[in-house]
Amino acid sequence: MPFSKLGLSPKLLEGVKAMGYVDPTPIQLRAIPLIVEGRDVIGSAQTGTGKTAAFALPILSKLDSHQPQTRLLILEPTRELAAQVETAIRDFARFTDLKVAVVFGGVGYGKQNEALKSGVDIIVATPGRLLDHIEQGNCKLDHLQHLVLDEADRMLDMGFLPDVRRILDRCPRKRQTSLFSATIPPAIETLITWAMHNPETIEIGARRSPAETVKHVIYPVADVQKTDLLEALLKEIKYESVIIFCRTKHGADRVANTLKRGNHAVAVLHSNRTQSEREQALQGFRDGRFEVLVATDIAARGLDIADVSHVINYDVPLHPEDYIHRIGRTGRAESSGDAFTLMVAEDAQPVASIERFIGKKIERVKMEKFDYRYTALFEADKPGAPQGFPGKATAVRVHGGYHFAPAGRRKRR
Repeated sequence: MPFSKLGLSPKLLEGVKAMGYVDPTPIQLRAIPLIVEGRDVIGSAQTGTGKTAAFALPILSKLDSHQPQTRLLILEPTRELAAQVETAIRDFARFTDLKVAVVFGGVGYGKQNEALKSGVDIIVATPGRLLDHIEQGNCKLDHLQHLVLDEADRMLDMGFLPDVRRILDRCPRKRQTSLFSATIPPAIETLITWAMHNPETIEIGARRSPAETVKHVIYPVADVQKTDLLEALLKEIKYESVIIFCRTKHGADRVANTLKRGNHAVAVLHSNRTQSEREQALQGFRDGRFEVLVATDIAARGLDIADVSHVINYDVPLHPEDYIHRIGRTGRAESSGDAFTLMVAEDAQPVASIERFIGKKIERVKMEKFDYRYTALFEADKPGAPQGFPGKATAVRVHGGYHFAPAGRRKRR
């Protein structure tokens, strides 16, 4: 079904055509008619499925033309996502006179104050900074007609749900609410019950396994050699660009500084960086000025970063869904990619959770010519031991490393 059959206004259809959209994606095909009808919608969909257009196009079509009151609020968990969605809104609405403002922390209030006080139809915001503006009297939500909670599970992970509830208390009860989330944990279900009216649920491509274009393996290693193995991997693999994920901001800074001392061109991305630093890091990584981006999970979802040849999980993610999001930064648009995860002894439980989530064992490999110190992970498949390397193993070469398979299973990969 083409976009012209989904109930969108002529001005929005012009915007769709100008952006080169031809056929709706599955999430767009199912969500747009429901939102046009005025239904509350829950969209369970991964990043990259076209969900921004799925909620933006029908709502913009209903707003039609400029009014001085804010009628659409879109909440995002991070500055980067807010900026990206605002850009998309401007592109979709290019043939209308609708006005949009983006509001997030890490920058001054001046330009945001001016935009809000001038009267905008649409606000795209992160929760904390929006609350600041509401409390300062810079914006009011009295005339709000449409609310979108995007990446709701990410807002939960980042501790924003109390702020979201405070914002919803300022919104009219009579409104249309759309919520999009890759997963629906219990806290989000509670929010749905409280904030939405008889919502229609759409589930699209709920991915519990990595893309087939991504080759992903685990490198078990002793904790004291973790950084050494990372540096050795970067010397060994042939990469064009690599994202290294760390669990904490401090860990990301430490890894980045180590790699800079090794003469790598490194950018850092996490929530303690200023907005200008984050924008410079992303643009420099896209342009190729930085070959390595060291980041926390802020970069795992939603960011517009293409052509990443490798992902390295320096730290194993605590949530299985984040493993899928992280390694999904490579192998995009039908290109192939490699994802490596460094595993130390304390990671046994998170790795087991990831393997249960994706429904398969992740291959363990060992780097050739790296002087490993012994770790119990190398014996982990012996009877009574945790999962890991098989006992009585024979080394089999695997793309720059060694896979350890039990004797009699020398299957070349």
